[in-house]
Amino acid sequence: MELNTIFNENCLETMARMDDEFIDLVVTSPPYDNLKDYDGYTFEFESIVKELYRVMKKGGIVVWIVNDATIKGNETGTSFKQALFFKECGFFLHDTMIWFKPNSFNFGSNYCYRQSFEYMFIFSKGKAKTVNLIKDVPAKLGGQTARGARKHSSGVRDEVPDFVVDEFKRRDNVWFVNVGTKNHGHPAIFPDELAGDHILSWSNPGDIVYDPMMGSGTVAKMAIVHQRQFIGSEISEDYANNALERIRPLFEHQNPQ
Repeated sequence: MELNTIFNENCLETMARMDDEFIDLVVTSPPYDNLKDYDGYTFEFESIVKELYRVMKKGGIVVWIVNDATIKGNETGTSFKQALFFKECGFFLHDTMIWFKPNSFNFGSNYCYRQSFEYMFIFSKGKAKTVNLIKDVPAKLGGQTARGARKHSSGVRDEVPDFVVDEFKRRDNVWFVNVGTKNHGHPAIFPDELAGDHILSWSNPGDIVYDPMMGSGTVAKMAIVHQRQFIGSEISEDYANNALERIRPLFEHQNPQ
């Protein structure tokens, strides 16, 4: 199958041409609850999840970024329903993460707290094969020598050798990432930083990253930046063309004539 391209078609058509256990990582933010107008297109959620399970390599990760609509004061709960269906199809729920958007607009109800986050479900096909946790949070005791001790469930403590505390500790699973200001002709703005950090966390250079709803091409762009290969599906011709135009300069920079 041709890599490093965006196919202007339904993602089910793209995945139908993939061999079993072909993809290392999926990063995507699908349309949900009609919160955005995606050029009039919808998607077949259950069929897509079943195909994703087939094409994912053992230990491969699916990053599924979703939220819920509120209809007549009642949140749909679609995000949780989708997460449970992934599990029914055989995926592990490796982690439930939060994308907190400090600069989000306040479109929520006046009767609720300000809506400022989305869920980032991290599914794995069995035990995750690649976990490169980002460590960029300064540690309070970074660089200092600490006395080691291990406490067991029985309450007994074992002494272990002293150790030097790392300068940085791993992040929490709530990521603070601003919503982007350029939408690249697409109604849902997916920040470069968010896609890039997931690509770094759950894949290695040379791995194949797939976005079944490519939209503006952010996942493809960050896959190129981080030396991964990519495949994208985008059913809208306008969105697919915009995404290709967006990533073309990156290819030209990497492969000068």
